[in-house]
Amino acid sequence: MLLGLLLAGCATFPDDGPRDWREKIEGQGELGGPPTIPEPTDPRQPPAQGGGQSEPGDEPPAPNGCVDPDPLVVATCLEPIGAIAVLPDAETALVAERATGRVLKVKKDVEPELIATVPVAATGGGGLTGLVLSHSYDEDQLVYAYVTTPSDNRVVRIAAGEPPKPVFTGIPRGATNNAGALGVDIDGSLLVATGDAGGPDSPTSLAGKILRIDTLGRPAKGNPDPSSAVLSSGLRSPGGICVDPITTLAWVTDHTGVQDALHLVVPGPLPAPAWTWPDRPGVAGCMAQPGVVAIAQAGSASLFVLRPTETGGFTGEPEVLLKDTYGRLSAAALAPDGLLWLGTVNKAGGKPVSSDDRVLRIQPPAGGGASWA
Repeated sequence: MLLGLLLAGCATFPDDGPRDWREKIEGQGELGGPPTIPEPTDPRQPPAQGGGQSEPGDEPPAPNGCVDPDPLVVATCLEPIGAIAVLPDAETALVAERATGRVLKVKKDVEPELIATVPVAATGGGGLTGLVLSHSYDEDQLVYAYVTTPSDNRVVRIAAGEPPKPVFTGIPRGATNNAGALGVDIDGSLLVATGDAGGPDSPTSLAGKILRIDTLGRPAKGNPDPSSAVLSSGLRSPGGICVDPITTLAWVTDHTGVQDALHLVVPGPLPAPAWTWPDRPGVAGCMAQPGVVAIAQAGSASLFVLRPTETGGFTGEPEVLLKDTYGRLSAAALAPDGLLWLGTVNKAGGKPVSSDDRVLRIQPPAGGGASWA
């Protein structure tokens, strides 16, 4: 299965060059020709157990202190959120605060519970920026985090009642670009996106790479070099990494300095970006499922949605959703029930309301075309 994934990765990256945002031309698809346009999807539909439904353009109810009446808000009054991992029950999530290193369990109408505090050095964009559940979480209850320490960037393992334990250490730390991201491959191995730590690209460095390791920190089976943890190279400052559980395509967002980019992950040097944003909207966490890749954007305070094909190209027109509705969006995670969880970072450069920073749970857009913004 893993060999098939690697071969598929090599064969399915887009062959029609990078894409970037442009104004929609009526009746014209992203790849040319009239696309099939379904009805627009409103991501502000609350979960089934919530109440009411918002219409496009509606303003969410105003919060009063930490009490937020918006039915999509799960947790309030947190510090800027670095990552989210949704638990198997789909109603509870673990939330990482980037600068404090706190990991909290959150659930609607339940006070957040502190699970662990990971020591971090939140400089150069670092801190606690990645969080995923073990592939066998139901049995082992283990969580993995990407953190910046005073000496390096690293992956640590979190278990209830125990201090965090290092799993993979020695990723270079620098004055800038320390943020990283975590994902889980379809075989359970960890995907680790690392920043370049402000240094030049080096084939011998762990910086600016996508690593693929097992849960003990060893190179995962099927890597291009069996003795190396490196799967791909060519990142600068990743914002998120996500895997489509059905197509097995993996995507990573990156800030290149001159533009923001979305890459399809393939073994070896990353090819040209699958999509680019010359206006640099601050791409962050992402979510992937068949027909949809949704990217949280901090700078433009919105959710950007693309429609991938099974071969890594795109169809239809992109959507820009939730523009300025909840402020700066950062972390993104797909729940087992198909809902999309998002975290905000309004206290870090935004315009926070009294209940920020917040965790949201929304109905993700379905695969298809048209947009509303």
